[in-house]
Amino acid sequence: MSLAERIETATERLNTTIVDRPRVVVVAFLLLTGVFIGGLGSVQMSAGGLDAFTDDLPEQKTLDEVEQNFEQPFQTDAQTTTQLIRTKSNVLTREALVRDARLLERVAEHDEYRMESARGPAPIIAQHLNPSATTPADYRRTLERATPSEIRQAVRELDDSSRLSGVVSNDFNPTSVSASASITTISHDFPGSFGDDDLTAVQTDLQAIADDTPGDVRAFGSGTTETEISQSVQDSLLIVMPVVILLLLFFLVVAYRDPIDVLLGLVALVMTIIWTFGFLGYSGIPFSQQMISVPVLLLAVGVDFGIHIINRYREETERGFEAIEAMREANAQLLIAFVIVTVTAVFGFGANVISDLTPIRNLGIASAVGIIFTFLIFGLFLPATKLVCDNVRTRLGVPEFNSSPIASEDSALGRVLAFPARVSQHAPAVIVLGLVLSSVAMGAYGAGVGTSFENEDFLPPEELPAYVTGLPEPFAPGEYTITSTINLLDDKFGSSQGSTVKIYARGNFKEDHALEALAAPNDNPPESFAVGPGGQAEAQSIVTVIQSHAEQDEEFAALVARNDQNDNGIPDRNLERIYDELFASSSSERAEQYLTDDYRSALVEYQTDSDASQTEVTTAGEEMADEFQFKATSTGDVVVRAAVMDRIFQSAIQGLVLAVVLTAVFLVAIYGVLERKPLLGVVNVFPILIAIAFLLGTMRYLDITLNALTATILSISVGVGIAYSVHTTHRFIDEFDATTGAHEAMMITLTGTGGALFGSMLTTALGTGALALAITPILGNFGVLIGLSVTYSFLAAVIALPPAVLLWERTQQWNLDLLARLRPSDGREGTDQTAPRG
Repeated sequence: MSLAERIETATERLNTTIVDRPRVVVVAFLLLTGVFIGGLGSVQMSAGGLDAFTDDLPEQKTLDEVEQNFEQPFQTDAQTTTQLIRTKSNVLTREALVRDARLLERVAEHDEYRMESARGPAPIIAQHLNPSATTPADYRRTLERATPSEIRQAVRELDDSSRLSGVVSNDFNPTSVSASASITTISHDFPGSFGDDDLTAVQTDLQAIADDTPGDVRAFGSGTTETEISQSVQDSLLIVMPVVILLLLFFLVVAYRDPIDVLLGLVALVMTIIWTFGFLGYSGIPFSQQMISVPVLLLAVGVDFGIHIINRYREETERGFEAIEAMREANAQLLIAFVIVTVTAVFGFGANVISDLTPIRNLGIASAVGIIFTFLIFGLFLPATKLVCDNVRTRLGVPEFNSSPIASEDSALGRVLAFPARVSQHAPAVIVLGLVLSSVAMGAYGAGVGTSFENEDFLPPEELPAYVTGLPEPFAPGEYTITSTINLLDDKFGSSQGSTVKIYARGNFKEDHALEALAAPNDNPPESFAVGPGGQAEAQSIVTVIQSHAEQDEEFAALVARNDQNDNGIPDRNLERIYDELFASSSSERAEQYLTDDYRSALVEYQTDSDASQTEVTTAGEEMADEFQFKATSTGDVVVRAAVMDRIFQSAIQGLVLAVVLTAVFLVAIYGVLERKPLLGVVNVFPILIAIAFLLGTMRYLDITLNALTATILSISVGVGIAYSVHTTHRFIDEFDATTGAHEAMMITLTGTGGALFGSMLTTALGTGALALAITPILGNFGVLIGLSVTYSFLAAVIALPPAVLLWERTQQWNLDLLARLRPSDGREGTDQTAPRG
């Protein structure tokens, strides 16, 4: 038995089980649904923000090592801190400082807040005035007793230290003793069992205390970002899913026009979501912001399958078949198509599993498994349930409301859908060439699409749109402050310069040449780093700390001078003693920022050109690290983000290539095995390539970048869009085998299956496009793109496939004619000539 015969036999057995034993199929699926319901309670929610993409990256691990080894300003445990941000007044007046101290005193009075320490203008200035002040009450009493002139003098004396300048806004003026904003960081000593929800509750209480304090103070906790991202995921689901369901319900009503069929479609959709979420619960894959696209995609694809099976079943009943035989005939024609669509969709969705980024990989796994569930439920359960319900309906005498197919050859929709086939018969080669050239042009234009990886992609906007704020409960979203707070921090505390790159150097820094070697690369830096005087690099390191302390301490300056053999301000001998003196001085905190206490690891921070791109800065950082005589690594937030952006772009391209190659190979193989027409597999891929080219061009035109979610759109477009070509081609093959030519077969295909494709396109495009209503931009852009992708795929299947198929038929005929001319004549007429298998 050949492979084709085995596949046909297996399909017939499956079809027989569905048609002859529908009740058994229904019961089995309901039992499985009960099993998956058990996994719903184990679904984990994940914020899915920036950290989820950087956890496993080597660049992030290097940055974590740097932050662990060096005492950074305000470096605190991310799980146990709260920042109090004061704005809208001069935060360095005596009155403002006393208010901050009283706020800290109120927090300290609550034992449940476990305040371990506090760092900000009030504690720093109070301790400078009174070194014995160690508690918030001490800070308040010290500041209340100090005169305004004493406080101003203390601020000016602290100007030489980064302790104060790091906790006030970048408009800090030591001469006038003024700054428009300050940050006071509270460290909490919570036990290990203290969870994120507990921390969020504490920080909510702290905001309430801050609200009772004169002035504008907001509490910004270390868990605020994750909390609000998680909240935006839940709010987006509450907003998007009802819209998706209403749209799908509307189109189900339009497509099915029968309340019982609509109910069956809804039951199948609900089962698909239960199975998928149950799988997430059992597998431990967290549901993140990116995962919101999965149920929307599955609902849309499920409706596509449902419309096809019901529409084809109705076509067969109109031809005079009874229910069982009509379903047997419909299933026989559609099961193979469903399998092909499912496999190609798994290739498209699952291609994302090769990504180096965990959230994208999880998205690929969840969507690939979900599409398999969709096939099982809509390909097996729905037909069986339809037969059971129709049997009950017949016995009870329940009338049918409208059981005609969506489109027919005589309908207006049928005539419109068949128009491309009519036009294509005249010059298919010219049309195909025009489509190829236009798609190449759009693809070339779209190749310049940008990539991004920013907080703004994940966070809710600072001002929610009116359609969101006007929603009633329970759909009304919560209050979001994270974006406005981050914007405030960037405005008040951000640098007007470019980003900061950290060079992490390891070696023996007690050797005489160590500091000279550390400073040597600064003289001839890459262009992105040449922001200092004379084109030098602007660096902060242990060298600059030594030089700064030497300006303040004459005795230390003399020590440096005695050990500076070339008189350039950088000591080049007796370095261990210089370090010992420095670490024992008032500049010890700054020294700890750039040199470890074993003197074997050093950190150099470089300011970069504000006009330089992340890629340019990252490349320059690698070049700079190569100039060091020590083992050096470039890192920093900009480097980590550039690494993620690079992997996002790689994921998009690799996923697309893998999806297209696997899909093409599979289609060539399956059409070769089943129909002995392998070249139809290549023809089948042609429309989706056009759709992707136009999608890329549209992305660039709309200025939508490839980010943490939209990077998956290219491979997902293959998985979703190929269904339109597969259904069209599969129906064409059925009709082509029964008619005299490709043109007639394509006309029948577009007037029959074309109607189902049109209904499927509307439901999928508008259903997935509803993601544009989500709160966060990353989901909104994805919704727009998936809607465009589906629309382009449908148009390509209707417009590009007919001329490609007609060209394929003519190529087959040319091959046949050529073979006939080349074959020697044996003098006999009427010899059977079999067309070559294409």
